[in-house]
Amino acid sequence: MTQVKHLIVGAGFAGLGMAIKLAEDGEDDFLVIEKDDDVGGTWRANVYPGAACDVPSQLYSYSFAPNPDWSMSFSPQPEIRAYLERLAQRSGVLDRFRFGLAVDRATWDDGRQSWRVTLSDGTEIIATTLISGAGGLSEPRLPDIDGIDSFEGEVFHSARWNHDVDLTGKRVAVIGTGASAIQIIPEIAGIVDHLDVHQRTPPWVIPRNDRRYTGIEKFGFRHVPLMQKAYRTAIYWGRECYVPAFTMNPKLALPAKMLARANIAKAIKDPELRRKVTPDYEIGCKRILISNTYYPALAAEHVDLVDEPIGKVTPNALVTADGVERPIDVLIVATGFHTTDQPIASAITGREGRTLAETWERTGQVAYKGTTVHGFPNLFQIVGPNTGLGHSSMVLIIESQIDYIRDAIRTMDAHSYATVEPHLDEQVRWNEDVQRRMGRTVWNSGGCASWYLDAEGRNTTLWPKSTFTFRRLLSRFDVSAYDVTAATETADEGVPA
Repeated sequence: MTQVKHLIVGAGFAGLGMAIKLAEDGEDDFLVIEKDDDVGGTWRANVYPGAACDVPSQLYSYSFAPNPDWSMSFSPQPEIRAYLERLAQRSGVLDRFRFGLAVDRATWDDGRQSWRVTLSDGTEIIATTLISGAGGLSEPRLPDIDGIDSFEGEVFHSARWNHDVDLTGKRVAVIGTGASAIQIIPEIAGIVDHLDVHQRTPPWVIPRNDRRYTGIEKFGFRHVPLMQKAYRTAIYWGRECYVPAFTMNPKLALPAKMLARANIAKAIKDPELRRKVTPDYEIGCKRILISNTYYPALAAEHVDLVDEPIGKVTPNALVTADGVERPIDVLIVATGFHTTDQPIASAITGREGRTLAETWERTGQVAYKGTTVHGFPNLFQIVGPNTGLGHSSMVLIIESQIDYIRDAIRTMDAHSYATVEPHLDEQVRWNEDVQRRMGRTVWNSGGCASWYLDAEGRNTTLWPKSTFTFRRLLSRFDVSAYDVTAATETADEGVPA
């Protein structure tokens, strides 16, 4: 049995950033566990062809560790992964990372005032705080289609790309037209014999205004720190200007809608295909995507956009609801992730003996400030409920939550608190305000169904205000909103070897 003060789950932007900042604070008694074999999180797992960020590069690094090495204004996946790996190496924290391990179960021990955690290799850990940076885009969601297990060809999710499968000259089907799919489809369309793209709802797709940074810019990023800071600041405020269109008045997004319509008109001449790819809901209701190559790929002769629902899968084909059989050799599933039912929630059992998943079954995903949950003392979540963004970089949210957790730990140490747990009424008040504000957002009123919404139609995914508001609200640990307890003798006795 091992005892640590802080156990961090996940080694993506959230877990790595938390570890670096704890070390800066002199909090050296921590352990980071990661189910994969290195740091990177989402940007290690998603290695499909064309994988890239759809948020500008300058916002896709920590504010405390700007990256001068971006090659383009929108970063490709290998550069993001390389950035995180380099930072992890030079930060000096990797000796406290354990890879290839996941949480089997984590149970609150009221007697010890600690978390008792069992890992996938059977190791038991006692931790004062449990900090989850497992992420909302970490566990692929597979479609529930009749007969999919009977398919005899190759089948894989976009986030579990099988690079051993050669798609050259194959008949391929892609299920989904979300952010991953529109990057994959243009990349593989040029090598396959035939491609079927199965669409449930068309996305709004605006042009990708990407470009390579010049040599002068790269020199400035590396040697003139204020230059990169100016780029980041300008891009940040440009992105924040999108917030009113998402959260107050969708009509403010008319320029974006015009760009998207022009993007369709430029690439697609066939009236029927134009009809299929043109959404009938407000722009922004689902995630706005960016691409210059998606529509041209759909317009190719050997590519079919299929909007008839899939009825079943046979050993060598997809059959749509109208009875048409479409033979394929490879099935690629790009159907997103578990976002409103985080898998790790089933492994975490709180003070009252219920798992986080069971608690959220009754209430929906709720947390105080997206970070702490009543009934789960000393549990901190990074990228928890209602912290997602529809307009900017999640690194901004992650850093705000890291700072909040750091201040919580400082407060616990300064006052000898053994536990902190948000008052139920504070948590209810916070989430009632979030949901009240959510009612007028385009995500709830724009006329679409999306992965932002849970089974009850609640948007427990996104943050309905600006990122600077979120940062302000989490700028200090508001201990008055928490129940706190002092250390007990039992908790102080330590853990037997």
